[in-house]
Amino acid sequence: MSFRTIEWRDNKVVMIDQTKLPAEERYNTYTDYTGVAEAIRGMVVRGAPAIGVAAAMGVALGARDIIADTFDSFYRQLENVCDVIGRTRPTAVNLFWAIERMKRVAQQHKALDLNSIREMLKAEAISIETEDLAICKEIGRHGGPLIKEGGRVLTHCNAGGLATAGYGTALGVIRAAHESGKKIQVFADETRPWLQGARLTAWELMKDSIPVTLISDNMAGWLMRRGEIDCCVVGADRIAANGDTANKIGTYSVAVLAKENKIPFYVAAPISTLDLTLPTGDSIPIEERTSSEVTQIQGVGIAPEGVKVRNPAFDVTPARYISGIITEKGVVRGDFERELRALVGQ
Repeated sequence: MSFRTIEWRDNKVVMIDQTKLPAEERYNTYTDYTGVAEAIRGMVVRGAPAIGVAAAMGVALGARDIIADTFDSFYRQLENVCDVIGRTRPTAVNLFWAIERMKRVAQQHKALDLNSIREMLKAEAISIETEDLAICKEIGRHGGPLIKEGGRVLTHCNAGGLATAGYGTALGVIRAAHESGKKIQVFADETRPWLQGARLTAWELMKDSIPVTLISDNMAGWLMRRGEIDCCVVGADRIAANGDTANKIGTYSVAVLAKENKIPFYVAAPISTLDLTLPTGDSIPIEERTSSEVTQIQGVGIAPEGVKVRNPAFDVTPARYISGIITEKGVVRGDFERELRALVGQ
């Protein structure tokens, strides 16, 4: 990878500013948890795994600045830090997974002095970043063989290195296929309204010399009908116990079109994206974002002033449209509930 999505450097958090891509490769530095929270909310960092890493690092920054004499006082303030970060993006379960992991570390080491606890939290945040890269490589190892030689792959939004600590989930599968020597072609949906496919997926695939063709969202079905797409691979922000999957808005449409055209539709995600507390996707909270994201592009108005807008950031694809869920522990097919629970030992 020729860029870093997020890293802990000199006791600060450094992130590539994804709102500036592809025009500018800018890195922002954050010294406190409120800055990290705003970066998550403002889409400077996005993608479920990357949000999880950012949340953990934000908690570590917050813990560093807490002034307390006892563990109870420290932990109460740490919970406030976690609450602020937890209110940023409601759909991506990795956010809450990372926060809970950080809180457990604090509780497990409550007998230590507070400076030692702060160091443990910093180490845990860095471990989450390191683990994510290894997990994405494993997702790629399991998913790469699903893409055939000469395969034409459609992906939606950005589930690449920019959405993770590096390598990617959906793009990790694509990268693994490319690295194995397969001559593949990627079709990237532009992904309105934030244009993550146009701005981010196309940018990072081009940087890695992986052949990519950008298409508008409403072209996907026609290309499938013409036989120009062999499979679809997307990421996920939350997966319910039955396999229903929340991902960037527009994913459901791609999945339905793939089913109609008898094209495999795969979801690539780490086990940390599973939310087995939810029986189906009907219970997944869907974030609604500001209307200006739809009525403007980079600050330029494209719609009548005052028009009514709906802007859900995610949709839910029912499990019946999903050919397989690719995780770091293997590919799950068929009885998603039974197999997903088996993956996590439930």
